[in-house]
Amino acid sequence: MAMQPWFPDAKLGIFVHWGVYAVDGVQESWSFYDDIVPYDRYMSQLDRFTAARYDPRDWARLFARAGAKYAVLTSRHHDGVALWDTAHGDLNVGRDLIGGYADALREQGLKVGLYYSHSDWSHPDYASTRKPGRPPELEDNRYSEVAAEDEDPAAWERYLAYRDGQIRELTGRYKPDLMWFDGEWDRSEEQWRIRELAALIRSEVPDVVFNARMLGEGDYATPEQGAPVVPPDGPWELCLTINDSWGHQHHDHHHKSVDQLIRYFTETIGGGGNLLLSVGPREDGTITPEQRERLEGLGDWIARHAEAVYGTERGLPPGHHYGPSTLSRDRRTLYLTLFDAPRAALNVRGLLSGVRRVSVLGSGTELAHEVTGGLHETPGVLWIQPPAAADLDPHATVLAVELEGELELYRGAGRF
Repeated sequence: MAMQPWFPDAKLGIFVHWGVYAVDGVQESWSFYDDIVPYDRYMSQLDRFTAARYDPRDWARLFARAGAKYAVLTSRHHDGVALWDTAHGDLNVGRDLIGGYADALREQGLKVGLYYSHSDWSHPDYASTRKPGRPPELEDNRYSEVAAEDEDPAAWERYLAYRDGQIRELTGRYKPDLMWFDGEWDRSEEQWRIRELAALIRSEVPDVVFNARMLGEGDYATPEQGAPVVPPDGPWELCLTINDSWGHQHHDHHHKSVDQLIRYFTETIGGGGNLLLSVGPREDGTITPEQRERLEGLGDWIARHAEAVYGTERGLPPGHHYGPSTLSRDRRTLYLTLFDAPRAALNVRGLLSGVRRVSVLGSGTELAHEVTGGLHETPGVLWIQPPAAADLDPHATVLAVELEGELELYRGAGRF
């Protein structure tokens, strides 16, 4: 299937990790898997999960203000607790918390994404590599596939029927634009029956987008937390937390600054990716002031520089400009991001295209520029007058470099 054009142009998505784990502020699923919290205590949160102040329209307005074009909600994590009133399995919150979310996003023009874990560490028919209460001497390596000879075929068929039943509910009710899968490491593509699962989903949502953890059927790469030094080829998405936790954890106050988030964002889109920024609502459904403030700050910066964000593609490769950049879709305008106030002229190397005009995005102030040097096929260096203090953005300044034709770059080693 061809990649849907909305995805690479979205640039920013919001990842919502919300579930019963927010009640006690423990790590989602892994806290019982890694024996940090006893399984029974973890599951006792289900009866205390209220969603009492959940307002999906407020979420959607906040996400739109942040500049996001899609969001992804954890419909069911590895713990097996569904955020909708599923008829399949024994664990759910007893009401539908997804329908309002999907409707609210679409009211704001945002695409609807749903996270779903292939694995379910609570389901009786899921032969996990580690089960709650399973004796340690019987545990396998967490990341090893379950060998076919160790499977109970009848139990596995029951598990797949449960999974497919939940997937039919999610796709039939909510028609997600994106399905974000996780928990794939326990088994192979064949054991998961990924092709059949993909066909099932596409029968309800033909244009659905899959992340790479839909093994063999994924549309884009999904690096997590660690920003790639060399961006992947093709479409990709960096999943990143605002603090150090995916879901709400009471003790985690180590939030990234707006400046840091803008740097992550501009470096990601400059490498041709999207940033999927995670928020962890409290159990009552409210988003903390610290996370709201950072989403709003990022959104304010994006709104001031939208021309350099939407409708662009990955910018210059490393070595041409000291900082991230993007390129307009017609390949005639380069957008250069500056994180610091320049003390001297800025340079861009390897431009074969002539430069018509350079200006500061936002203020429109034109900057003088010249080219020096160059020999035969090796172009000279473009020097740009630094912006005045009044033209600098408090977080990151963007320069628009209008070219005389489509971008052409020199990538050689010079004339020896």
